[in-house]
Amino acid sequence: MNLKQKWILPLSMVMMMLTAVGCSSNANEGASSGDTGSTDSKSYKIGISQIVEHPSLDETREGFLAALKDAGIVEGQNLTVDYKNAQGDSTNNLSIAQTLSQSDNDLVLAIATPSAQAVVSQVKDTPVLFAAVTDPLSAKIVSDLQKPGGNVSGASDTNPEAITELADFIGTELPDIKTIGLVINEGEPNAVIMAQRAEEAFKKHGITLIKAAVTNTSEVQQAAQSLVGRADAFYITLDNSVVSAVDTIIQLANENKMPFFSSDRDTVEKGAFATVGFKYYDHGYQVGQMAVDVLKNGKNVGDLPVAMQEKLDLILNLKAAEAQGIKVTDEMKAKVKDPENNLIQ
Repeated sequence: MNLKQKWILPLSMVMMMLTAVGCSSNANEGASSGDTGSTDSKSYKIGISQIVEHPSLDETREGFLAALKDAGIVEGQNLTVDYKNAQGDSTNNLSIAQTLSQSDNDLVLAIATPSAQAVVSQVKDTPVLFAAVTDPLSAKIVSDLQKPGGNVSGASDTNPEAITELADFIGTELPDIKTIGLVINEGEPNAVIMAQRAEEAFKKHGITLIKAAVTNTSEVQQAAQSLVGRADAFYITLDNSVVSAVDTIIQLANENKMPFFSSDRDTVEKGAFATVGFKYYDHGYQVGQMAVDVLKNGKNVGDLPVAMQEKLDLILNLKAAEAQGIKVTDEMKAKVKDPENNLIQ
């Protein structure tokens, strides 16, 4: 072997080794980016039905899409989203469900109880997930929480302990409250169920629940006004019609120094005083992870147990407390498990 031959072979081997290292590095980068949301090569189409626009439902949808994005299913790249909002209208709601039943979606997401009921009644051959549903059993969306079966599953946005903990807080820390006014659309099954639970929880503390009924968002202000002078405080459930007009209740609560308690974090962030709850973005993200299991991991949606909200915390808005004439004590603050996030300044 001459001198030239002695150098050719080592250089070739070096080049091969460098190439191999590069391929290995690229593979590792691909695996790493996959964990952080590299785009899936497959294309997907998802239909979304949402009963109305308000912060909790909007954040649910955003969290859902974020979970998909983190799994490599990205809107505008390999995901087409057909988003439809019923604007609180029952006729629109049913029409949307009927349209989705005839579409070629890979999955349908229904946000809020009325949307889920309509979608489940119409969409039979496509996987359906629901979110922001208070009681999927009473709403007849599924018949079994652990094994829903068929083409439907999802996540409930409530935990029965939430209203119990809120009632305990009111009874213990604000003992002068003896009557609480509830603005409610009794046409929404989720609102009725939550109102029943609230009435039972408040009764244990000697608190009477006074109801003011509405049939749509435009009636909320008048209904809330009718409770001024009859109730010591306001409370609302996850009532889509009422939450959509919650600013009017906040204004009345501030003007009349009436503590305002809600059932969702977003309303507290807007100006209610307190709730026991969680972030709806996280709730949506949870449902998005279920969608990933169906779309990418091949799981049967009917085999996925209905998810529940486990991480509850007391959430207080300190500015709202001042506006509503509430003195927030150290004892109240001590009940907040995560003060950094749930003591809203």
